[in-house]
Amino acid sequence: MQTIWVELPATDLERAIAFYASVFGHAPGDIIDQGVRRISILPGTPSVSLNQTAGFTPTTEGSLPYFDVDEPLATVLERVTRGGGRVIEPTEQRGENGFFALIVDSEGNGVTIHSAQA
Repeated sequence: MQTIWVELPATDLERAIAFYASVFGHAPGDIIDQGVRRISILPGTPSVSLNQTAGFTPTTEGSLPYFDVDEPLATVLERVTRGGGRVIEPTEQRGENGFFALIVDSEGNGVTIHSAQA
């Protein structure tokens, strides 16, 4: 099995795009308007899209995507709060696996951020 696509619900797609651009330092792709849904794809592999669709509700319950960053986690968490997100579980070291923090993005989705650096 290979994961190829993950969708994150967004109630305000433009706000979600601004949040992820400010946190990770690069802009998601253009908005694709498919009538019943609007999406924007984040750069990286596997593909992650921000998805504004009626009935697709952001949540902190259920699946939990992890994003890896190549800079100190503390730096990224500062951008999370400046961008309208919240840190729910502060930085935790998990042995040799690095540092992790659980956040809620601008839309209300639970997301974990990982870094090799605190």
